[in-house]
Amino acid sequence: MVEGMLSPRLRSAAFIAVCMPLVLVVTAGASTPKAASGKAAVVWLCRPGVSPDPCTPSLDAQVVTSSGATAVQTAADATSPVDCFYVYPTVSTESGANADLTVQPPEIAAATAQAGPFSQACRVWAPMYRQRTKSSLAKGLGADPRADTVAFQSVQRAFLDYLANDNGGRPIVFLGHSQGAAMLIRLLRADVDRVQSTRRLLVAAIILGGNVEVPKGEDVGGTFANIPACVSNTQTGCVIAYSTFPGAPPADSLFGIPGQGVSLQSGRTSAAGQQVLCVNPASLSGGSAALVSWFPSPGRTLPWRIYPDLYQAQCRTQGDADWLQITTTKSSGDTRPVVSETLGPRWGYHLDDVNLATGNLVADVEAEAAAFTTARAAR
Repeated sequence: MVEGMLSPRLRSAAFIAVCMPLVLVVTAGASTPKAASGKAAVVWLCRPGVSPDPCTPSLDAQVVTSSGATAVQTAADATSPVDCFYVYPTVSTESGANADLTVQPPEIAAATAQAGPFSQACRVWAPMYRQRTKSSLAKGLGADPRADTVAFQSVQRAFLDYLANDNGGRPIVFLGHSQGAAMLIRLLRADVDRVQSTRRLLVAAIILGGNVEVPKGEDVGGTFANIPACVSNTQTGCVIAYSTFPGAPPADSLFGIPGQGVSLQSGRTSAAGQQVLCVNPASLSGGSAALVSWFPSPGRTLPWRIYPDLYQAQCRTQGDADWLQITTTKSSGDTRPVVSETLGPRWGYHLDDVNLATGNLVADVEAEAAAFTTARAAR
């Protein structure tokens, strides 16, 4: 049944036929917040209680199976006891090495597509940050350490501001992809991993397309000293990490191989004795490896399309590479679209790392948050 593959909140939602479309583009005349003057300014792309908020879009969807489609309705949970701190991937097309803090359509689109579905499980906070731009990264992931530092310090400033002024002791889920994942690796190393008071707030860290590294055969060490890999969805204080490929990554891959590619942006240059961590989000519940994929569908009546059981996922190792292998279950007569290696074999399915497993990740967050809340109440 389709319902059995969805998160608990989505399973309990009412079925409907019509909903409002998802807006992924801001018009030229739209009002967007600007960075305040001063070096220490923090600008929020998403934060609870503001409107519009790209991280709390309509989540009405069409669940599409091989045999048909059904409309479902769900919504953000403004009363969730858990916060998500989201850092978006590389989207800036500005001309300099680092972006400014002006909210623009690419950041809005990324936050909606990646963080939006998590609003059913947590209250999402997402800072604008001075990320390295696309033109800067085109010169090489390790080509501009100063620009990487500027980007990290911008994320760190926002997190420490949130922690001091807004968190209030609430549990935290960290969520980041690509450059956002690299920035979260640096942030967790600096301000969470070895800071027990903050680490006690950690529900889980979801770090996708970012090369979290561990000693070979281990689930902790390397990137983090005290944050292990998640092995079940009732474990807390742990990390879910992977990069998706249809098969073994090439030797020059940007992901899945320690000490190269995206590892350089998170400050990891040594590969000796290390492997890149792979945690399969579909298997943490102890069930099958079937993915529940969420993709925005702009221009359609329903703003999301959910594809349950279109893909299977399995962590694989070959040589120096570790990756989450994605295999389609599509058979003859199944008209659902499938992803491709849009940017080439070095990237694999990188652009779709989050959306391929969104339903599984949201369900994992819900289960981990429940376990965290229960454990905290028992202290």
